[in-house]
Formats: sequence, structure tokens, C-alpha cells
Amino acid sequence: MNASPKTSKRTAWLAGASGLIGRELLPLLLQDGRYAQVHVLLRRVVPDLPHDARVVAHVVDFAALPASMPATDDIYIALGTTIKVAGSQTAFRAVDFDAVVHTARAGRAAGASRLAVVSALGADVNSSVFYNRVKGEMQAAVTGLGYESVQIAQPSLLIGDREALGQPARPGEVWATRLLGPFMGLVPASVRPIAARTVALALLRATAEGKSGVHVLHSSRLQALGRGPA
Repeated sequence: MNASPKTSKRTAWLAGASGLIGRELLPLLLQDGRYAQVHVLLRRVVPDLPHDARVVAHVVDFAALPASMPATDDIYIALGTTIKVAGSQTAFRAVDFDAVVHTARAGRAAGASRLAVVSALGADVNSSVFYNRVKGEMQAAVTGLGYESVQIAQPSLLIGDREALGQPARPGEVWATRLLGPFMGLVPASVRPIAARTVALALLRATAEGKSGVHVLHSSRLQALGRGPA
């Protein structure tokens, strides 16, 4: 994915670089010839970020992002938790709605025209399931911020090593991968467990296309768009 000589370099923000999808996104952004700089927004210091002059780390309070944040072109948001890990519905909402929306709003104020955000399969503002409803409300909020292009990833269960990132394993993801492993190719792409790297690559490619409007990337679309080498 090399930029053409006539393509001006872009700047990106990445929120959630310590998570399963964000950790895959960062090296992909650095491999992409379009980006001259990637500002990584973190809740705490992450010691093993890539040693690359283009990476600028910012430890921030996502509830109160400073007005002095650097100008940017593209925003990638891969923030997320679970109610079990967060400890309560209120704490979950603070991450999966508040932090995401605050980041998207701050990015728009910093000049960004493209937004890519990770949501979840089943996100629905009218859902009776709290998790899905919060995801749906987040989607509705970020799509109203005035971005020229919005890409919303709705992956199925994720495949990836959360424990290697210091995160607790999610039983649903673990069991789905174990039980479906030998038959994964027979499972419909719309619900098939999906590798975190596939989601990251699909989101990067969709954002690079720069198509105007709001685009919801269902898991089957992510499987197709994220196929093949970067």
C-alpha cells in the first residue's frame, strides 16, 4: 500500500493502540505510505510501542482531551471494554460511548475529515441488550459530527491473543474459536469469528478509499476487505 509520488502525506490519530485491533492497526498505519505521522492516544504509558520517529504517544484523559491536540487528517478509534472488565454498566459506557465520542469530536475539531471506528456486531440504538444499545448510540453520535467519510466496523467474535496484551481472555471468543476451528470455513462470513488483524486491515483499506458518507462494515465485508497481505 505505497502512496503515489503525487499523494500528499497524511496524519492520523489512533486511540486504543494497546487493544486487540489497535495493536494490529498501528504497524499497518506505519507500513502505509500515506502516513507521515501517527499520534497514538493512550490512557497510560505503553512501553512496547514501535520505535519509529513517526509515532508520537500522548497519555490523555479521554473524558477531557486537551484543545492543544495536534492537527490531523484521519481518526482511528479502537477503544472498547466489557461490562465485566469495566465493573459496571456506567464504567462500560464511559469507555465505549463517552471516550469514543469525545475522541471523534476532538478529532473533528482538529481538522480530521475521515473517521474509522470499531463497533460490534449487533449494535443497535433500539436493542434491549445494554451492550448492543450503547454501541448503537455511539454509532449514531459519531455519524453526526460532520465527517466527510465514516467507516464503522462491526466485527463478529474476534480472534487474537488478548492475554499477550495483558487483557483477560473473553470466554465467548475462546470457545467459539476452539469449537468452530475445524469448520471455520463452513460458518457464514457474517457471523464467523474474525482475526483482529483482518479487521484492522479492512478498516485501513476502507478509510484509504475515502468514500464520502457513512459506511457500516459488517463482519462479512470485513472478512472480504481484510483478506490478503497488507
